[in-house]
Amino acid sequence: MPMLTDSPASERNKRPILEVLRVELKDARNVLEIGTGTGQHAVFFAEEMPHLIWQTSDLPENHEAIRARLARGATSRVKPPLALDVEHEAPSTMAFDAVFSANTAHIMSIRAVQRMYALIGRILPVGGRFCLYGPFNFDGEFTSESNARFDASLRQRKASMGIRDISDLDRFGGDSGMTRVRLYAMPAMNHLAVWQKGSMAQ
Repeated sequence: MPMLTDSPASERNKRPILEVLRVELKDARNVLEIGTGTGQHAVFFAEEMPHLIWQTSDLPENHEAIRARLARGATSRVKPPLALDVEHEAPSTMAFDAVFSANTAHIMSIRAVQRMYALIGRILPVGGRFCLYGPFNFDGEFTSESNARFDASLRQRKASMGIRDISDLDRFGGDSGMTRVRLYAMPAMNHLAVWQKGSMAQ
């Protein structure tokens, strides 16, 4: 059996994120996770929120790690990963009432982030929610010196990476028919932002 890949950050942040998702996804049934990574969040959240069917997704090269985790006895409500690249069109059969993603926007190019919002806007029904966790900037400013250093390290690795400003994310959401309805402060200077599609935003 393949060795599990663990993310210490996912282990640290899963419980604070869960407390928010319990509220934001209480009426959801089918959730798409974009950028599942190690699968730690998928398994933990599905176990803690038994009303959800959790669809994993990632680039094909990351599927082995996800499948390895699911093979260790994950609930049947966690579905094997879809091959999903936000730079390309989503399958027309995709139908979800919520989308979750963690620590993805800052490793994507800004073009890919914009396309991710467009994709989510197409697949969500009116009232559907998109929950995005990670570090954000506000009015062009970092929220901490540690985030500024993190941003510099990202851009050193790849020029297209970097912490995104919440105003840009709101603009991408608006262009895709979504409005930000809530913003939660999270540990380690991160946030969890929630956008909702259409006229039912509340």
